Amino acid sequence: MRAILTYHSIDSSGSPISLDEGALRRHIAFLRSGKVAVVRLEELLSVPERRDAVALTFDDGFANFESVAWPLLRYQDFPVTLFVATQRVGLDNAWGGTAARDIPTLPLLGWDALRRMHKQGLTLGSHSRTHPRLTEVDDAALAAELDGSIADMERELGTRPTSFCYPYGDVDARVADAVRARFERACTTELAVLPPVPDAHRLPRLDAFYYRPPGRLESFGSGAFRRHLWLRATLRRLRSR
Repeated sequence: MRAILTYHSIDSSGSPISLDEGALRRHIAFLRSGKVAVVRLEELLSVPERRDAVALTFDDGFANFESVAWPLLRYQDFPVTLFVATQRVGLDNAWGGTAARDIPTLPLLGWDALRRMHKQGLTLGSHSRTHPRLTEVDDAALAAELDGSIADMERELGTRPTSFCYPYGDVDARVADAVRARFERACTTELAVLPPVPDAHRLPRLDAFYYRPPGRLESFGSGAFRRHLWLRATLRRLRSR
C-alpha cells in the first residue's frame, strides 16, 4: 500500500486542519519503526505497489511547522514536502481576507524561515499564490496563480517547484491541465491511498486528522485500516453532495 499523508497545523485546537503535538509524535514513532517506508513525494510513484510506503506533506506553511513539526521530522531524517501559497507567506491563513468559522487563524511562515529549512533539506512545493478556489477563476487568473507562484519561489529560493497542491482540493479538467503543463505532480484532497496506476496530477492523500486516535495510523495496510478508510471516504463523499 502506498499513500501520501497530509498535515496542516500542529496545534491543540481540535479544528479540522489541526493535529496536536502528541498525535504527531505517535505518528513519527510509528514511521520510524520501519514497518512503513518513508520516501520523498517525488519517489513514491516508483515504489512497487506491494510495498508499504508513505510520503509526508504539509499544506499552507504554518509557523508551527518550524517550531514543532520540522525539528521532530528532521531529527528522523524524514523527507517532507511543504506546500506554500507564495503571496500569503508571512501573513496568515485568512484566505481572501476572511477567517474561517471553524478553523483558527494562525500565522504563516516567512521567507527567511522557508529559506532556512529549505537549506536544511525541506522540499517546498506550490500551493498557488493566494489560495483561491482555482475552478472559480478565469484562465488568466489561473495562469497568474500558477506562474506567479513559480516565479515567487524561484526568486526567493533559487529553485523551481516541481510539485503542486490544489487549494481546498479544488480541481477540474481545466485546472488539472494547466497544472500538468507546469508541474511534475499535484496533490488533491481526495481521501484514498494511491491506486495501482495513479494520475500524477490528481494524487489522493490521507488526511492526518482522521488518524489522530492512538493505533489508527499504526494499523496501516491492514484490513481494519482499509475498512476505516472506506468508511471515512464514503462519509466525506456523502457530505460533499
